[in-house]
Amino acid sequence: MFQQADRLKGLASAVFTQVDTMRKQAIAEGKDVITLSLGSPDLAPAPHIVAAMKAAMDQDTSYGYTLSKGTADFLSAVTNWYARKFNVQLDPATEVHSLMGSQDGLAHIGLCLVNPGDVVLVPDPGYPIFFAGPLVAGAELVTMPLLKENRYLPDLDAISPDVLQRAKIMILNYPNNPLAATAPRDFFVKVVDLAKKYSFLVIHDFAYSELVFDGYRPDSFLSIPGAKEVAIEFHSLSKSYSMAGCRVAFVVGNAEVIALLGRLKSNFDYGIFYVIQQGAIAALNGPDDCIIETALRYQKRRDVLVDGFARFGWKVERPKASMYLWAPVPTKQKSFEFVKSLLQNTGVAVVPGVAFGDCGEGYIRIALVQSEARLAEFADRAETWLAR
Repeated sequence: MFQQADRLKGLASAVFTQVDTMRKQAIAEGKDVITLSLGSPDLAPAPHIVAAMKAAMDQDTSYGYTLSKGTADFLSAVTNWYARKFNVQLDPATEVHSLMGSQDGLAHIGLCLVNPGDVVLVPDPGYPIFFAGPLVAGAELVTMPLLKENRYLPDLDAISPDVLQRAKIMILNYPNNPLAATAPRDFFVKVVDLAKKYSFLVIHDFAYSELVFDGYRPDSFLSIPGAKEVAIEFHSLSKSYSMAGCRVAFVVGNAEVIALLGRLKSNFDYGIFYVIQQGAIAALNGPDDCIIETALRYQKRRDVLVDGFARFGWKVERPKASMYLWAPVPTKQKSFEFVKSLLQNTGVAVVPGVAFGDCGEGYIRIALVQSEARLAEFADRAETWLAR
């Protein structure tokens, strides 16, 4: 009876839905399923973060509307955190805005800048909101293949000058989801130069900046000289501080673009629940011990799985960051067929690479969101199955 709006066409969640349906069916059948498909942290926030939220819960004044931009203390905490972590100086009044999760901002930013037919350059493979947000805004998507032979970086020289002339936005994400890839500083420098030449906005999703291993430290895109003229950067407390369900994040960078996003959001919603903002302030202003410990836990999980796979010849790269492994399909199957077989034969749920774009075919994404013991069990189950 009701027909969907044209703007919903192309919003493909089918693969994720299918995987979750199969996972639930396997559980209903009594299987012991190890769920590594959704990148939702299994860890709790640090005690001082929880304590700050509990204290705010007891204040009668905590339950009113908050401004979309964020409280002054929240904006100050973000500003100080960026200065401490990345030596990036921000104006809290104009260059910072709160978000109900970084996906909130990534979904809406296209509506602020894109007219129907404008080009948005998106990474392939890429996080689905990178595609969905611009599509709803009416953009023409031009994919930038992220290939192993190019260290999972876009080949900037391969992008047509005609496309660059029409581009409104380029979306980047390092450390990367789903690839767990990282980007060197000289690549960011080249992107800034290109964005200035062709006058497009760079959107950098930096949600995994703290989930880093083996001494690696990533650069904020905004730390590149001149970057604030052409870029904004999204960050989230979901992963680093294990606050995914709290839906608290922020965007920083170009003041003109942040003002546009703020204007849109002031018409769409109110701000983040005050209690959650108090938890975020405690996280950002607090000691780094909790995020260092969280990163070490993910590093150990990475090693358990990479080493466990290597034991029977499944070679998977050992990433320097993120909470994922990007693993080549070890059989001759397509990625979705392998994921189905893996679930049926081992009781492990992961996501096929094709869910993130055409260039993801041949790979699967494994979220490191279970204990070391469960990940070791995954490796054992996979070895038994694949050895048949």
